[in-house]
Amino acid sequence: MADIKRKSEAVWEGRLRDGKGRISSGSGVLNDTAYSFVTRFEDKPGTNPEELIAAAHAACYSMALANTLDGKGYQPEQIETQATCHLSSQQGGGFKISKMHLVVRGRVPGIDLQLFQQIAHEADGKCPVSNLLREGLEIEVEASLI
Repeated sequence: MADIKRKSEAVWEGRLRDGKGRISSGSGVLNDTAYSFVTRFEDKPGTNPEELIAAAHAACYSMALANTLDGKGYQPEQIETQATCHLSSQQGGGFKISKMHLVVRGRVPGIDLQLFQQIAHEADGKCPVSNLLREGLEIEVEASLI
């Protein structure tokens, strides 16, 4: 398989606190979607980079878990992953994404909780987004069955 390339773009206008931005994805799923200081730091409606990272991580991890389960002979019926991206202020100013917390629930016939949890942690090591984020970042995986 050839290398896969995906593109997105962002445009920011103005200063940080009173400026505004738009983000678009190559697929068109995001099309001039608004983001700003208040959508990032004050929980106002709209998107923000951390929400988008969490969405990408939840989607990628769910696929990695499905593939890992299938490779071990289990056929998942449903995998639900909630990803929480933690943005923390740092001493001396600035912010850092400090942790990703994944909460995964799976409906997998014929598997017990302990084995599901083991495979869920194994899948974290096979998830491209987890592997991208892992350097300098804590990733927690909490797994349960539906």
